[in-house]
Amino acid sequence: MLRYKKHGSFLRFRPFKSIQSSIFLTFSCLILVTIMVISLNSYRLSVDAVETNSQSYVQEIIRQVNSNIQSYIDNMENISILAMTNKDVKYYISNNNFISKSDRMPYEKRISDLFQAILYSRKDISTIMVFGYNGFNVSDRRITLLNPYTKPEEQSWYKEAKSKGGQSVISPPHVQNIIQNEYRWVVSLSRELKSTDGIRGEGIFLVDLNLSIINDICSKINMGKKGYVFVVDQSGNIIYHPQQQLIYSNLRSEQISRAAAAKSGTSFTVDDDKGKRIYSVQDTNFGWKIVGVAYTDDLIANEGTIRNSIAMYAIIGILFSLLLSLFLSYRLSKPLRILQRDMKKVERGNFDIRTNIEPINEIGQLGRAFNLMLAQIKNLMEEIIDNQESKRKNELMLLQSQINPHFLYNTLDSIIWMGEQKKHEEVVLMTSALAKLFRASITKDKELVPIGVEVEHITNYLLIQKMRYDEQLEYEIDISPDILHYKTLKILLQPFVENAIYHGIRNKPEPGKITVRGHEQEEGIIFEVEDDGMGMTPEQLDEIWTVHDKRKQKTKSTSGIGIGNVNERVKLFFGGAYGIQIRSELEEGTIVTIIIPKIKE
Repeated sequence: MLRYKKHGSFLRFRPFKSIQSSIFLTFSCLILVTIMVISLNSYRLSVDAVETNSQSYVQEIIRQVNSNIQSYIDNMENISILAMTNKDVKYYISNNNFISKSDRMPYEKRISDLFQAILYSRKDISTIMVFGYNGFNVSDRRITLLNPYTKPEEQSWYKEAKSKGGQSVISPPHVQNIIQNEYRWVVSLSRELKSTDGIRGEGIFLVDLNLSIINDICSKINMGKKGYVFVVDQSGNIIYHPQQQLIYSNLRSEQISRAAAAKSGTSFTVDDDKGKRIYSVQDTNFGWKIVGVAYTDDLIANEGTIRNSIAMYAIIGILFSLLLSLFLSYRLSKPLRILQRDMKKVERGNFDIRTNIEPINEIGQLGRAFNLMLAQIKNLMEEIIDNQESKRKNELMLLQSQINPHFLYNTLDSIIWMGEQKKHEEVVLMTSALAKLFRASITKDKELVPIGVEVEHITNYLLIQKMRYDEQLEYEIDISPDILHYKTLKILLQPFVENAIYHGIRNKPEPGKITVRGHEQEEGIIFEVEDDGMGMTPEQLDEIWTVHDKRKQKTKSTSGIGIGNVNERVKLFFGGAYGIQIRSELEEGTIVTIIIPKIKE
């Protein structure tokens, strides 16, 4: 629509006051003449090529991969059959009782030699072991040292093999820790070994595979420049993926759940910001799914025809559109260049800039919106800086309250003293408790942990303090078993127990006692940390809270740093209805009450 504006005695002609009209006029010709012709022609050729060739090509490749992996697993099962039929293995795990260890050693040597011979020819096998129900076990090693903290019969591959009654079981990828000081990322093939009559189970056979062959098979598959193959089990656990670490780190997404639910021999198509992809699925005989992913732009047939056709129509359309674009480019681009210039200043950190675009059209409105946005961004940045500064200080105080250098120094000094006194059991006990304590303190897991984990943490802490202070300190932990499955903030109780020891019990002339309680009420979970130490005056009690207030940072008291920080953490996580309450009486003691909501697993 043409518009006129009266200026004195003249009528001013303004044909493009609306930028929408300008864009419509310019790109209508360009789209109709160029883009639609190119797009329709490209679509017709591309769809025919992709639909007729890509899916069948990908399915055929995946069938070959499936066949190769199936052959690989069949070879592993043949190894288990070799163990099942070996007379030394059958006799070793039978109900026959050996008279002595020397009577058993020849069988162990022959079986170990057999397993070592297999490993020598199969570099992809990590471990071969046999666990007899009679309590004997043997592996490919001359001396098999099992992990004292891990029981084979509690492992999932052991239980599943036993429940299958002789059938092979393929486990998901996991860390195998059954052998002492060895932690390998493997897939386990296990099966129950039967007696000679085939009725009674006598043990479990285990082969750990280090996935090297599967990785080689899948990584060498060529499905264009960007295509790839991945393997999952029937539960959706990844067996192999070329970018497995990125998926676990949530830096890349994958259609794992959809592929796990798809039927064998079927395909489906996904079109998103990564491009259009064809997923082809094949099932193995042992429960894995082989999934091939091909990008259609890699597999388009007749690429030369499409390229030449698009180039011809593009040249014709561009020549036509340039004639019209030359007329409009200056008028349209000038306000945009002004806005671009001001945006670059913002990119360099100048948020005080204000753009000035005179035309009263969409770009002018965009300029005003840009100015408003800059003002809001500046206010938000100032608010975020204040919040981040507060958060940083809180996190620093939390770390200071969790790891006390004096506590660590005194604990290590106690360990050295007990070692010099030949108190080996006490050294082991205190060292183990200290290791568990620091493992909980430096963990990078989520902030919420089961109450049972928190109870274990505070138990280890009090155990160390008890060994240090001996008769000066007594403690009692009374936590209801009904609340152990609920969740709580990590390192919730330690600051209060630490304050009770250092400010309540340590300076007391006679022995003191700390009691930690936990129970369930209608309003939530209630924790109490009580000591019969020195106690506090009302002024000291008020000082605990004021030391955490930003407006009173000049207060020099340090006893309330952990308490104020924990109280803030509780309120931030659970809301203002929850938090810390303190009751104290001079020369009588102190009771700290912590209230949190009921949060289940």
